[in-house]
Amino acid sequence: MSKRITIEELQSYLWSSAVLLRTNIDAGAYKQYVFPLLFFKRISDVYDEECQRIIEEYGDEEALEFEENHRFQVPKGAHWNDVRSVSENVGVAIVDAFRKIENANSDKLQGVFGDGAWTNKNRLPDRLLKELIEHLSTKTLSIENCPEDELGQGYEYLIKKFADDSGHTAQEFYTNRTVVHLMTEMLKPESGESIYDPTSGSAGMLISAIAYLQKQKKEWRNVALYGQEINALTSAIGKMNLFLHGVKDFNIMNGDTLKSPAFVENGNIKKFDMVLANPPYSISQWDRGAFASDKYGRNFLGIPPQGRADYAFLQHILMSLKKDTGRCAILFPHGVLFRNEESKMREKLVRSDMLECVIGLGPNLFYNSPMEACIIICRTNKRPDRRGQVLFINAIDEVERKNAQSYLEDSHIQKIASTYDKYETVLDFTKVVTIKDIEDNNFSLSIPLYIKHSPQDGKGDQRSLQEHYEDWRAISEMMKLSYAKLNSMVGEEDKVDE
Repeated sequence: MSKRITIEELQSYLWSSAVLLRTNIDAGAYKQYVFPLLFFKRISDVYDEECQRIIEEYGDEEALEFEENHRFQVPKGAHWNDVRSVSENVGVAIVDAFRKIENANSDKLQGVFGDGAWTNKNRLPDRLLKELIEHLSTKTLSIENCPEDELGQGYEYLIKKFADDSGHTAQEFYTNRTVVHLMTEMLKPESGESIYDPTSGSAGMLISAIAYLQKQKKEWRNVALYGQEINALTSAIGKMNLFLHGVKDFNIMNGDTLKSPAFVENGNIKKFDMVLANPPYSISQWDRGAFASDKYGRNFLGIPPQGRADYAFLQHILMSLKKDTGRCAILFPHGVLFRNEESKMREKLVRSDMLECVIGLGPNLFYNSPMEACIIICRTNKRPDRRGQVLFINAIDEVERKNAQSYLEDSHIQKIASTYDKYETVLDFTKVVTIKDIEDNNFSLSIPLYIKHSPQDGKGDQRSLQEHYEDWRAISEMMKLSYAKLNSMVGEEDKVDE
């Protein structure tokens, strides 16, 4: 009789494990304990499944010890059942099993279980850990019972639930997945490519690229995934997430991308075919001084202000693109399009002709933030017919809101992505502009400067409050630009008179 676990059963099973922790652990720390235990359970159950298959195929118990017969090694005394049999000092047993498994699989799993306070009995008494282990023991997480794609879905569900439960702390951990799918749909990853996320979080963007290839029925196992994440726990969760999705060829590093980029070749920043990223927006705690003298030359557009590191991440990403195939999609706050302190860098970006498309998204698509988002797409080698041009897309209305959450429906994603593919002007929605057009606007990339609202006859003004605000901001910018040009002209006349 099949023991196949349905998605609904899996979600309930996973979330119930977090509920058990509620009286002892803050919501923001659930992930630190549930994810490692879930991964431990999966490794043990798959190991048992492999052992059963080996006995059935070969009838030889010696073959059970051959490393090539197992995806991960589970040393003696480090199996889930070994920990389950312990009644005292359960946290010590968990940590011991984690370290043995990491050491037995050091090339793949070093540090993957994190450093949770498992032995702190005030926080995690033996009784609570036993309850958690017994709950997780109610299902067998073998590949037959729970295929990788389905367990991966369950894992993503848990990531979102933890983000919902932990409130504003979720930004470092969770990017709106519907926006990620849009970014992937626009860049169209290909088999055999290298894909990189410099602020990889829980690896959702990298997994989205794999899911795109699977959906297209293209080979995905030959795609090389790379990521760097500053938070050690989140980095470990990203590794677990990739493993649980069945991905094997990846390299996720823990560290500060701006301060110490992990991927360097021959003294230069490593180049990738494709980059997907949602950098932490407008951070002020970063080493601007080190970036000003960056040995990799990542300040080629300029040195961002201390209060906003957005253009530091942008320059790192542009330096990480291959010469011919390199392309990137970056999720940013709208401010990067028009802030005065970044105008010189924006001018150099536009003049470089790497900027291909600017997409304005609706509000509330950043996690637990009303801030508007935008996507910037750049290519190192634009198609000849797109050179010297930038496509602006005003997708502020392409959003759905339900249960206090904003997201993009499939119809929104397809509309935006297909419009990008066509690269043409559509009234009130898109505009193809030249570099000269942008220069005339003092290199501001504010979308309302280029896509004007055209009221329909007899229908009055049906724009939303957000759209009115955008238009007001664009008019304000135009006024500032006009004053700047006027002052410049007056200044030049004064010099002539002298």
